[in-house]
Amino acid sequence: MSRLRTLPDPDLLPALHPEFAHRRPALGLAADQPPPRILLLYGSLRERSYSRLAVEEAARLLQFFGAETRIFDPSDLPWPDQSGTDDHPAVRELRELSLWSEGQVWCSPERHGQITGVMKAQIDHLPLSIGAVRPTQGRTLAVMQVSGGSQSFNAVNTLRLLGRWMRMFTIPNQSSVAKAWQEFDEAGRMKPSAYYDRIVDVMEELVRFTVLLRPRATQLVDRYSERRAANQPVSDPLATL
Repeated sequence: MSRLRTLPDPDLLPALHPEFAHRRPALGLAADQPPPRILLLYGSLRERSYSRLAVEEAARLLQFFGAETRIFDPSDLPWPDQSGTDDHPAVRELRELSLWSEGQVWCSPERHGQITGVMKAQIDHLPLSIGAVRPTQGRTLAVMQVSGGSQSFNAVNTLRLLGRWMRMFTIPNQSSVAKAWQEFDEAGRMKPSAYYDRIVDVMEELVRFTVLLRPRATQLVDRYSERRAANQPVSDPLATL
C-alpha cells in the first residue's frame, strides 16, 4: 500500500500566467539536473482539506519548474510514542520519503493559533538520526499555512522553528492563505489571487535554494562535535594547526 497521493491534473495551471514564469528558475545557479526531489506534507485529514489543496497547487508548480514531487498521505499515520510505531508501515514510508527528498514543503492549517496535531505528528515521526542516516538534515524547506479567518503567521512561525530544530534550511519566503475557504473553487483548484502568486514565488524560490545547496549540503552540515563522537578525524592537513 502506497501512501503517495495522486496529483489530479498535474499539468493544469489555470491561475498561472506562464509568460511571467521561469520554467527553470535555478538555471545558472548550479546543475538543475537531475530534477530536485521535493516531499510535500499537509496537516488536515478533512475530505476538503485546504492544506492538502494548497500542497497540490504547490506540487503542480514545482513540477512546472522541473522538480519531482511526492505528496505523503498521513491518514493512517499512528500517533508518536505509541508502542511499535517505528515499525508501522506509514512511519517507515514517511521516513523513506524524507530520505529520498532534497527539499520539503510543510503546509498546516492554523488551529487555535498553532499547527495541527496531524502536522506535528508527521514531523515527530522524523527523528534527527536513524543510525548514521539523517532524514531531514541539510534539506531545504518551504513553509505554508491556511487559515479559516484573517491572515496570520502563527503556524508558519512554528514550522520555521521546527525546521531549524530538524536542521533544515528554511527558505526566506513563505505563504499564508487567509479565509482559505474563499480561495478554492468547487473543483478544489485555487483561484487567481495574490495568495496564489505568493505560492508561485515560494515554490520558485524553493527550487532555486534546493539546486543551489545541492552540491554543498553535506559540507554545510558537517559538524565538529559529530566527527568527534564518531571518531572521524579530518583528513585535510590544512585543518590541523
